[in-house]
Amino acid sequence: MAEPQDMILPLLREIRADLKAGFDRVDRKLEQHDARFDKLERRFDNLREAVNGESVLGRYAAAQLEERLEAIEKRLAVLETGS
Repeated sequence: MAEPQDMILPLLREIRADLKAGFDRVDRKLEQHDARFDKLERRFDNLREAVNGESVLGRYAAAQLEERLEAIEKRLAVLETGS
């Protein structure tokens, strides 16, 4: 009759090998997901920079337009009071 340890130890080694293979697959998947998240974060950062840049330019253009409108309104007020 075989000793219990002669039957159990090979089973434990097999279980350990299966677990290691599973963890290796999980590790590879996590690395792939990390790479994808890093890529997405870079894209979001680029979009955020672009949006912030456009909003600054938009505010600058709106300020210039506001100044021009104020100048026109002043000239119109002068024309209205002068007539």
